Formats: sequence, structure tokens, C-alpha cells
Amino acid sequence: MARACEVCGKRPITGWNPQSVGMNRKRAGRRWIPNLQALTVTQDGRTTTLRACTRCRRTAVKA
Repeated sequence: MARACEVCGKRPITGWNPQSVGMNRKRAGRRWIPNLQALTVTQDGRTTTLRACTRCRRTAVKA
């Protein structure tokens, strides 16, 4: 299963890890992974479980 939000499609992003220690000029790769959590949703009388990011979970609670 992919590490992606099933609601908004947010996926991991990659970039350079910020190295802010003194004279260190080495570049290290890094992945930022979305915070996915289980979300139970009722649609058309059926209960399903989605893997949603926390922002989508917060929005679903408001609706």
C-alpha cells in the first residue's frame, strides 16, 4: 500500500536535509512522509476505513 492520503493524494516529498552544523557542507537526502492515520467514513450506509492525512481528518470532523 502506498504512503499516500486517499482523500487529497498527499505523498512523500524528497529534498536535501538541512545541515546547519558549523562548517558542514555535506548534503544528505531526506524524505518527508505525510502523517497518515485511519479514518472511518460512512458512505451510502457502508462503513469504510481510509488512510487519510491529519489535515483531511480534521476537515472531516468539521463536516
